[in-house]
Amino acid sequence: MQSANLPGATNITRFSVLGVFAKVWAGMAHLHDAYLDWIAKQGVPWTATGENLEGWGNLKGVTRKAASPASGAVTFQAVANTALPIGSEISLGNVGTAITTEAATADGTGQITLPVRFSTPGANGNVPLGTVATLTNPIIGVQSSGLVSTAFTGGADLEDEEAFRARILTAYQTAGKNGRAQDYVDWALAIPGVTRAWVNPDGFGIGSVVVYVMLDNANAAQGGFPIGKDGSATAEKRYHTASGDQLTVANAINDLRPVTALVIVCAPIAQPIDFIISGLGDDNTATTQAAISNALNDAFRRASGPGATVYPSTWNGALDALNLPQYSVQSPSGPVIAETVGRMPILGKISFRN
Repeated sequence: MQSANLPGATNITRFSVLGVFAKVWAGMAHLHDAYLDWIAKQGVPWTATGENLEGWGNLKGVTRKAASPASGAVTFQAVANTALPIGSEISLGNVGTAITTEAATADGTGQITLPVRFSTPGANGNVPLGTVATLTNPIIGVQSSGLVSTAFTGGADLEDEEAFRARILTAYQTAGKNGRAQDYVDWALAIPGVTRAWVNPDGFGIGSVVVYVMLDNANAAQGGFPIGKDGSATAEKRYHTASGDQLTVANAINDLRPVTALVIVCAPIAQPIDFIISGLGDDNTATTQAAISNALNDAFRRASGPGATVYPSTWNGALDALNLPQYSVQSPSGPVIAETVGRMPILGKISFRN
């Protein structure tokens, strides 16, 4: 602030009232400009955030995928005919607790198996087969310690905002949903936990639609592959019923598909591709090896799919981005081709040689 613009003012000292006013007014102007900038970002879906982004999605019928609880089954040793009621609380290792969703009675073999659902939603509830299960409140005739007999699946965290934004932008860029190939992909991606999807029209004959899915975050311990049996929706009578993750996807798509389409949901078949990398010299350290592994995993995740071909430019580009002084990929030496339509090339073992 110039004192020349203030009648009667001469020199302004460091801690003068006018100096304080100048800083306060400058701060207020800065906050106003920042608020106007925030308002401008909410005006378009590619920069909107929070509830405003959800509003843009709702205009196209795209909602944020909520966190979902995992479910599975547990088995306990028990005296024959001993019952375990619905709503019983079971502790699963160090992960958390689950609640029985049905009552069950021990059979003649001395075992009692019943379905349970994780108490809280999230991917951490996807516990593997064999996890220790413990009754929180002991019941006479039932051994308190048991095991997970069917791996927990279906648990997913709240959808990441950027992944949600990508689906919204896709919805604005495309027309209505009428059963095109991309529609099946979009329907699958809208299901909690699903991160990648592909479609194979007429994959199992005329009129069939084969949908392949991956759950990279929810099923990270299994490499992202669905846990369950391939098949169709519960209401579909023309094909055997799926189970696990595949059934969840099939049931969701069944309500959206064209009425005559036979939708079959499948897990891709892993086709591991081993690498031999040499010439790292002094950079052949554990840190460098971990960076290479992560880069190749990411490259295959972006480029691969059921029936896909992955080219050397894909993994060379990923390794070049690490700015390694030197390296040589001895194997594979050429494009990696999926052996069948349902097979998907993934990263196998990496051998590092001098």
